[in-house]
Amino acid sequence: MPIIIDGYNLLRWVQNIEEYQYLDEAGLCRFISEYLVRVRSHGEIVFDGMGPRDKSELGGIEKLEVYFSGENFEADDIIEEKIEDYSAPKKMVVVSTDRRIRAAAAKRKSTAVNSDVFWLSMIEQLDKKKPTPMPKEKRHGINEGETDAWLDEFDL
Repeated sequence: MPIIIDGYNLLRWVQNIEEYQYLDEAGLCRFISEYLVRVRSHGEIVFDGMGPRDKSELGGIEKLEVYFSGENFEADDIIEEKIEDYSAPKKMVVVSTDRRIRAAAAKRKSTAVNSDVFWLSMIEQLDKKKPTPMPKEKRHGINEGETDAWLDEFDL
């Protein structure tokens, strides 16, 4: 399920939490990327303006496309366009507390999620322990030598 995020809308809300007050665009994107990898999804985040001068920290972020609106457009304009252009809007999640964005999402029957709800849900998911992979022996059984050893152990 693709996720489109209003970048500064989410970042400004998150920065109100003391623990995350110094979080920047790249830090936010790394959190979201980790979440998207965990839930096996992908997303796009759109920030207003030109963004930081040094965008090198924004490169190589898994599962998340990062956009800046530039000088002549607002992130809201780009997000609305993405909502309008998406071929399966009912499968899309739009993260923003902005009424304009939420209305555009509702018009296309996309799921609109407030920034605070998304962040808290995301952090809860990230705090869960990663599932430990099943040992290969459980899936494939033990080999013939190990079987013989156990049969000898139990005098069978």
